[in-house]
Amino acid sequence: MTNPTFEFTRAITRRPSASITNGLRAADIGTPDLAKMQAAHVHYVATLKETGAEVIELPALDDFPDSVFVEDTTLCLPQGAIMMRPGAPSRLGEVAEMEPAIQEVYDDVRHIKGPGHIEGGDILVTPREILVGRSDRTDAAGVEELAGIVAEWGHTLREVFTPPGVLHFKTDCSLLDAETILSTKRLDATGCFEGYRVLHVAEGEEAAANSIRFNQYVLAPAGFPRTAEMLSKAGYDVVEVSNTECAKLDGGMSCLSLRF
Repeated sequence: MTNPTFEFTRAITRRPSASITNGLRAADIGTPDLAKMQAAHVHYVATLKETGAEVIELPALDDFPDSVFVEDTTLCLPQGAIMMRPGAPSRLGEVAEMEPAIQEVYDDVRHIKGPGHIEGGDILVTPREILVGRSDRTDAAGVEELAGIVAEWGHTLREVFTPPGVLHFKTDCSLLDAETILSTKRLDATGCFEGYRVLHVAEGEEAAANSIRFNQYVLAPAGFPRTAEMLSKAGYDVVEVSNTECAKLDGGMSCLSLRF
């Protein structure tokens, strides 16, 4: 690989807890099966490790049903980490639970102090800028506070807007390489990716947009064959991971890890 953007050496994950059946969801499409979720999580972690990266696996937190979705707690950048302030009240305590692990691997750890809210699922970091989508979980005050912090580290932040009915900005997009974004047509239609090369997921396969590029692999949710084929033909090494149970809680590939 020649692109340092995707040369990750570490990731942090958290095992699903038995309380996951009580997790937040925009619509009830069924209760997650814990055993199936655990099996998919093992595959996900194994794929990250296969790239040679160190994966820090944190224990399950029964007090926080959504805590498997670690991405929302922290923004990891080369210069330091920023602890988020989730927009869902039941998830606020997850940040304090994550911080000791972040303090172990970062010398500079900052905090979103509020009153605004912001979640990692609304943040897409590209080589040229940090895109932050306003959503039901991320508000203007949270974006403004984050902008001030990352500016000190030399980053440019651009606020964009997540389409109605879409939980997080990255529900509908992911970064494939320095210039290429995988996106739904509805998100791309907002004009937020002007200047980038955009690949659209297949019609009816919108959930495939939440994939992650991790070193040599693109981890994509299984069950979206046309999008997987398109990515393979475009030259990406795709590993499909079952996401049926996380999807019942509006979760996807990016939600399950912090990558740095």
